[in-house]
Amino acid sequence: MDPQQLFSLKGRTALVTGGSRGIGRMIAEGYVRSGARVYISARKAEACDATAKELSALGHCVSLPGDVSTLEGVHALVAAYRQHEQTLDILVNNAGAAWGARYAEFPESGWDKVVDLNMKAPFFLTQALTPMLKAAATDHLAKVIHIASIDGITVNPWDTYSYAASKAGLIHLTKRMATELAPQRIVVSAIAPGPFASNMNKDARDHEGEVAGRVPLGRIGQPEDMAGAAIFLASRAGDYVVGGTLVVDGGVAWARG
Repeated sequence: MDPQQLFSLKGRTALVTGGSRGIGRMIAEGYVRSGARVYISARKAEACDATAKELSALGHCVSLPGDVSTLEGVHALVAAYRQHEQTLDILVNNAGAAWGARYAEFPESGWDKVVDLNMKAPFFLTQALTPMLKAAATDHLAKVIHIASIDGITVNPWDTYSYAASKAGLIHLTKRMATELAPQRIVVSAIAPGPFASNMNKDARDHEGEVAGRVPLGRIGQPEDMAGAAIFLASRAGDYVVGGTLVVDGGVAWARG
């Protein structure tokens, strides 16, 4: 057993949605540094292009801007990826959205936008890319990693109803998709992040000290924490994690749950 080979992504292809910033960027950078050919997608083309340019200094990273919240956007992204590669080793469904509003005032738009992107998009993008994932799964397994949230595991104190529901649904969807795709040599798993600095988690980004005080480990997540979890699941080391959700949160979910 060679530990370096166990965690190696050298020569693999990876597509990371929502890869221009936050957790998606952390994962994309980790994959690039691990030798994968990485493609990132994000709705804002300028930001996606800028991140890909920066990560290209470390290895192979290509920008494929697009909006995966609609089926048209999903199919456009698949077509764009196919212009570069014929197979796909690793798909990271990270693109997501949140919405906060008081219970009595929560709008339908805040429900549909969040659930479509957080739960529907991972299913249909994976569905569309399954032939390319199967084609990659020759001498190794192909991987699909959904980025969920600890808010799908334990209840947070904020009015983010559709976000919590969509992430809980994504965790369960991970289990169902895993049982369907494992016989086809495609392993589906998930990561449930806690507090990492990002545009979606502005508290962790802008009030790090305060948030860290609620974390049993005493700090917010760092890029290495997320990259390490994503590399583990994508590599040979994570082959037997089928349908599971890896909680990466410094203990927050259990402290508040």
